[in-house]
Amino acid sequence: MARIVVIGGHGKVALHLARILSARADEVTSLIRNPEHTSDVEIAGAAAVVADVENLDAPALAEILRGHDAVVWSAGAGGGDPARTYAVDRDAAIRSMDAAALAGVDRYVMVSYLGARPDHGVPSDNSFFAYAEAKAAADAHLRATDLDWTILGPSTLTVEPATGKIETGPDIPPRTVSREDVAAVVAETLTRPYTAGKFIGFNNGDIPIGEALDSAL
Repeated sequence: MARIVVIGGHGKVALHLARILSARADEVTSLIRNPEHTSDVEIAGAAAVVADVENLDAPALAEILRGHDAVVWSAGAGGGDPARTYAVDRDAAIRSMDAAALAGVDRYVMVSYLGARPDHGVPSDNSFFAYAEAKAAADAHLRATDLDWTILGPSTLTVEPATGKIETGPDIPPRTVSREDVAAVVAETLTRPYTAGKFIGFNNGDIPIGEALDSAL
């Protein structure tokens, strides 16, 4: 049994992840900003902790993370407001990495996106620009830490049911992947310490998730 803390615990991917992890007897703590989301998180099998990561400093967040075996970042500002996108997807994400280090939680899995990189190519007048910049900065910070990090890069997310199968590789084109399959990829990644130090981009595909992760290394 592992103790996993999921930041952004009321997101669709995070709720699927809580169900998967709790079903295999892992202990899940889901951080949420809105206390009204507590029941949804608990139904998914996680313990809800109300914590506004947008405003918590690293030492305060470290107190929450301490004692866990791994951190999963699955939070996001949701777009629309560039200032808040930078505040959550960049600044709060970076503080969570610093907090993990302070808390002695070495394993860190970041849910990013397939095209995340400094040369993302998104025009500055595009509404996606702030998110692309924020994720690039957060991912770069994570790569520079001493954490046992894995960055997961799903393609465009859908609400389709899980297939249990993906495609991965350095040159895959952007397609789509269901949120439930993203959660399954996170869960499988947490059981594979040898994914540390890797960026893994993926779409839905034809290969079982575990097999695809193993062959991507």
